[in-house]
Amino acid sequence: MVRRNPADGDLRHFTTWRPQGTQLETLVQVEGTRWRIEEGFETAKNEFGFDHNETCSWHGWHRHVSLVMLAYAMMAAARSQVNAAALKKSPMPARRSLSGGRSRKFDALL
Repeated sequence: MVRRNPADGDLRHFTTWRPQGTQLETLVQVEGTRWRIEEGFETAKNEFGFDHNETCSWHGWHRHVSLVMLAYAMMAAARSQVNAAALKKSPMPARRSLSGGRSRKFDALL
């Protein structure tokens, strides 16, 4: 399967093992979920130092990862609250017809 990142046009390919008869939509949904997880790890690395770990023991590694994931979770919760407040303050404008009222079938598709 090949996926194009809509932000930068970057192409990624995936090899998938699936039960016979699995629908393409299911594969796309699973890979989309994986993509969000990868973006989360990338944010944790860049913003919170997830990959800046030079410990020699499991306990040290576990403490580092726990603190980074706690900071990441707090940032995600704060971002969610800010986004929810922004949506309440500025409701989406009413949708206008793009077809000038000429085609109700077209408007129904929107």
